[in-house]
Amino acid sequence: MKATLTVLGSGTSMGVPTLGCPCAVCQSADPMDRRSRPSIMLTYAGKNVVIDTTPDFRAQAMRESINRVDAVIYTHPHADHILGLDDLRPLTFWGPDIPLYADAATTERIQEIFGYIFSGDYHFGGSAKILIHPLNGDLELWGAKFEQVKVKHGKTDILGFRFGSAAYVTDFSEIPAESMAQLRDLDILFLDALRHRPHPTHSSLSNSLRIVEELKPKRAFFTHISHDLPHVKTNEALPDNVRLSHDGLKLEFEI
Repeated sequence: MKATLTVLGSGTSMGVPTLGCPCAVCQSADPMDRRSRPSIMLTYAGKNVVIDTTPDFRAQAMRESINRVDAVIYTHPHADHILGLDDLRPLTFWGPDIPLYADAATTERIQEIFGYIFSGDYHFGGSAKILIHPLNGDLELWGAKFEQVKVKHGKTDILGFRFGSAAYVTDFSEIPAESMAQLRDLDILFLDALRHRPHPTHSSLSNSLRIVEELKPKRAFFTHISHDLPHVKTNEALPDNVRLSHDGLKLEFEI
């Protein structure tokens, strides 16, 4: 089945430009250097499935003319991945409740932050009409399988996902061996690549390149990119099958 992957956001948790920063990337006029918080959308079988709702979701949805979201899958409960949940609200006024899929830790945090949505009477109070479902294993949505890929984000266990011939693995510092085995034979692989320097909870550019060399996907794209990596200059130094992703990038693949 054909699918389109749209990069809603490719930046790190503070976004690029970063508030108050005078660096060359933050001051760049190149639109590729403008990176909102990290998220993707998968479109297939007439459905839109979003992975993570960032604080920039409203702007991302306006940019991509998104008028419906059929499901949301969450990778982990950090602010840059969940705080845009309330922006789903207008998309729920004229359709069914939007299902959200999250592991136990993410579900707990979402229900804590957005308690007013889950307190009842949301159909009449103007809150988003959503239903949260436990993500205890692989998930099937409209004929596509979303396979959990467990990774380390510092000391925290979080989720990446493989779907058909593509995979999305953001916010990782380590990919265990069993998860590496799930990421072979891919057409498209998305990996966290924060910056050149090592980071305690994120992959560096050189580490992600090493993983690409080991896994050998046909195409690799880096995401969760900080202001340390200028788009054009960095891409010029990457292998032909590896690129920094950018907001608005669209890729077709088999899901």
